[in-house]
Amino acid sequence: MEPQGPQGTITVARALDLPALRKGLPEVLAAGDRLDRPVRWVHAGEAPHIATLLKGGELLLTTGLGLGSRPAEQRGFVRGLAERGIAALVVELGARFATLPAAVVDTARSYGLPLVQLHREVPFVAVTEEIHTELVNEHYALLRRAEEVHRQCTEVLLGGGGVPEVLRLFAGFTGNPVFLQTPDGRLLYAAGPAGRTGAADPLQVWEGLRDAGLAGALTTDIPGQGPGPGAVRARLTVLPVNAPLAPVHRIAADRTAGLLAVVLLQARQEEELAARGRGDFLSGLADGRVDPADAPAQARVLGFRPGPGPLLPMVLRLSSDLVPPDSWAALVCAVQEELAAVGAPVLLGVRLPEGRIPLLVGLRDDAERPTVADRVAAALRAGAERAGLRLPVVVAGAPTGWEAVGAALRHAAEAATAARGLPDRTWHDVRQLDVDVLLWRLRSQGDLAAFVDRVIGPLIAHDRASRPALLPTLETYLAHAGRKAETARELHLNRQTLYDRLARIARLLGTDLEDPQTALSLNLALRARRHVS
Repeated sequence: MEPQGPQGTITVARALDLPALRKGLPEVLAAGDRLDRPVRWVHAGEAPHIATLLKGGELLLTTGLGLGSRPAEQRGFVRGLAERGIAALVVELGARFATLPAAVVDTARSYGLPLVQLHREVPFVAVTEEIHTELVNEHYALLRRAEEVHRQCTEVLLGGGGVPEVLRLFAGFTGNPVFLQTPDGRLLYAAGPAGRTGAADPLQVWEGLRDAGLAGALTTDIPGQGPGPGAVRARLTVLPVNAPLAPVHRIAADRTAGLLAVVLLQARQEEELAARGRGDFLSGLADGRVDPADAPAQARVLGFRPGPGPLLPMVLRLSSDLVPPDSWAALVCAVQEELAAVGAPVLLGVRLPEGRIPLLVGLRDDAERPTVADRVAAALRAGAERAGLRLPVVVAGAPTGWEAVGAALRHAAEAATAARGLPDRTWHDVRQLDVDVLLWRLRSQGDLAAFVDRVIGPLIAHDRASRPALLPTLETYLAHAGRKAETARELHLNRQTLYDRLARIARLLGTDLEDPQTALSLNLALRARRHVS
C-alpha cells in the first residue's frame, strides 16, 4: 500500500496509484523522492500564469498548452509553480507535447518539484472526482477520530471528572505530554500519556522545553468571557516529544478546548486547578511516586523555590468531609491571599478525595519552625473562615529535607485526620499526636472498639442516659494529671462537686482513678473513642 500523508490528506504517490491516473500510465520524471508530499486539492488548467491562481498543495493537471514554446517560458512556468508550493505537476502527452521538453524536466528537478507525464489520455474530471472523493473520505475519517476523543472527554466530565482527567485522555490520544497554562504562561496542569514506556515526566518536559520552544508544538486558546484580556482564559499546549502531531490532533485540540472552556467558566477554576496539580505533586511525594531526587526540579516548575534550609510540611483538614466543590475554589483563593503575607516560600496543594490541603514551607533553620508555623496556621484558618468553613485542623510536621519530606507529609496528613475531634488550637504539633495516629491506624480493628467499651463503656452509657455528663470531667481530670484544684477551676466547679463526680466515675468504672496504669488506660480509651464511634 502506498504511504499516506498526514491524517486528513493523501500523498502524490497515493494519487498516482488511484485508478483514474493509473490508466494514464504515469511516469515520474523529476523529484521521485518527494512523492510523499500531501495533496490538498486538485486543479486542472492551461493558463500560462496559472500559478497565480493556486494557493499551494495542489496537484495540477495540464496538457501543457500554457507551458509556452520557448525554453525561457517553460522554465518560468515550472518555477512559478514550484515557488507557489504545489504538490506536483502532471502533464498529459499528446495534445501539446509528444515528450516533455528538457527545460521543463530540468527546472522541475532543480526545484525539487515532482513532475509526472501521462502517456495515455485520461478524463481530468474523473481524476479530480476520484482524488477529491479520497480527500473527503480521509477528512471524514479524521473527524470521526476527533469526535471519538470529544465523546470520551464528555463522558468523563458527565461522570464527575474534571480538567485533569480530560487532559490525561487528550495526552493519551496524542501520545505526547499536554499542558494547561494561563495566558501569561503560568502552568496550571500537566499530563502525560498513560502507560507509554520511556515517556518523560511532563513536568520535566515543561521545564526543559517551555522556554526554548519546540518545533511543531500545538497551542490552542481556551476562550474566556467577553472581549479584551478575558477573551483567552487559558491555553492548551501539546509538545511533540514522543510522536509527531497530525491535523487530527489540531481538530481534537479545538474540541477539547471547547469542553475545557465550559469547565473553566466556573468561578476561580484556574486557581483550584493549579492547587490540584500541586496537590497531586505533594500526594505523589507522600506516596513515594515522586523520586526525592526529582522533587526539587518539579517543585520549581510549580513555583516553589525554597532556600537551602529545611522544609516544613503542614496539612489543613476541614472538620467536615462534605464540602461543596465551589467552597473548595473559594477556600483555595482565600488561603492563597492570606499566605501572601506569611513571608516564607509556600507550596500549597489541594487533595479533594481526602478533603485536605497539604503544604510545604521553606524555613531558614529549624529554630524558625514555631514562628513560621504560627503565621502559616493563622493564614490557613483565616482563609477557611473567609470561605465560610470553620474549625479546620492544622498540623505542622517535623522540619526535614527533600529526601524525607514525603514521609513527613504522609505523617502530617495522617495526624491531621487523627486530630479531628481534639480541642481546637491554632495548630497541632505532629510530635504530640503519635498516640492519636497509632490509634487512628487501628480504627478498623475490632480490638480497639472492644478496648474502648471495656475501659469506659459504662461511662459512655451513663452519659447517653443521664446528666450531668461525666466524660468531660474525666477528660479534664486526666488532662491535668489528676490535679483536682486545676480541674475544678477549668470546669468551674467547687471542690466538693468535683469530688462527688470523680467518686461516681470510679464507681461506674470499678477502678481507682489515681492508679497510674488505670490513668494510662483511661487516657488511651478516651482518645480512641473518637476513631471508633
